[in-house]
Amino acid sequence: MSNGNAATISMMAAAGAPARQSAFSAWADRHFKWILVAPAVLLILALSIYPLLFSLVVSFINYDFQVPGHAFVGLKNFSMVVFDPVARWSLLLTAILSAVNVAIEFALGLLVALSMVRNFRGRGLVMSILIVPLFISPVIVGQAWTLLLQRPFGPTNYILSQLLGYDVTIGWLTESPWLYISLIIADVWQWTPFMFVILLAGLTSIPPNLYEAAELDGVNAWQAFWAITVPHLAPMMMLAITFRLLDAIRMFDTIFIMTGGGPGTQTYTASYYLYTVGFTQFHLSQATAGSWLFLIFTAIVVTLLVRRLLKPEPR
Repeated sequence: MSNGNAATISMMAAAGAPARQSAFSAWADRHFKWILVAPAVLLILALSIYPLLFSLVVSFINYDFQVPGHAFVGLKNFSMVVFDPVARWSLLLTAILSAVNVAIEFALGLLVALSMVRNFRGRGLVMSILIVPLFISPVIVGQAWTLLLQRPFGPTNYILSQLLGYDVTIGWLTESPWLYISLIIADVWQWTPFMFVILLAGLTSIPPNLYEAAELDGVNAWQAFWAITVPHLAPMMMLAITFRLLDAIRMFDTIFIMTGGGPGTQTYTASYYLYTVGFTQFHLSQATAGSWLFLIFTAIVVTLLVRRLLKPEPR
């Protein structure tokens, strides 16, 4: 032991400092970081894990406002969802709308990002206008598009009539396939800026010298896009698609405002089906079982997307 350390220990002893820590103090020092995060972990368990476990229990019992008692029914609630044609249709419609919406938003977002990657006068103002829909509530978006598309007072049919030269009376919110097109238009209008922002961030991170070297080699813009832009932008593309798809499959607000799930059940998505069964028909056990089936479906989609996102690039 060095003379300096010995002197320090002697001074601490003279000042009355304990020779060693108590057992509790030593334990607290070893687990200090876990003590700090314990309150947050307990709060998460109380607010998320417990409701999940309780909902799992509810899905196996008769927890229904219309039928007294809470008898164990096994897989009856799950079978009611699986064999319900409305449930199958809602899941199919959810998959179709999510895929179409995300595909269109990705294509438009990429085009806008490519056009905005270079500096020009007014670029900041244009970007500010483009991202405004992101800050608007989906409820407000749904109400705005309802006012624009409703018949006979919405301006959309009037504008089309003036442009086409004949009377246009499309039922945008009541007739198939126009009601699906209306939902797609509203969703694309709001969420294309999300794709644009992420893809623009990826584009600006690509080194400009790669394009300069390609230009010196006689590579045209189209070839440079596939040889440089796409490989470097691929991780951000996958990230944007993953995040947007996870949000798209939960579509509820816009449908609730624009179509109310109708006509009939034509615009029932998975979220709207679960809402209707649980909070309109008051079959809580069936809705909870459907939620778990939807959760499993979502978990499979998330796993596939995350594995693809984290897949190492070939060298």
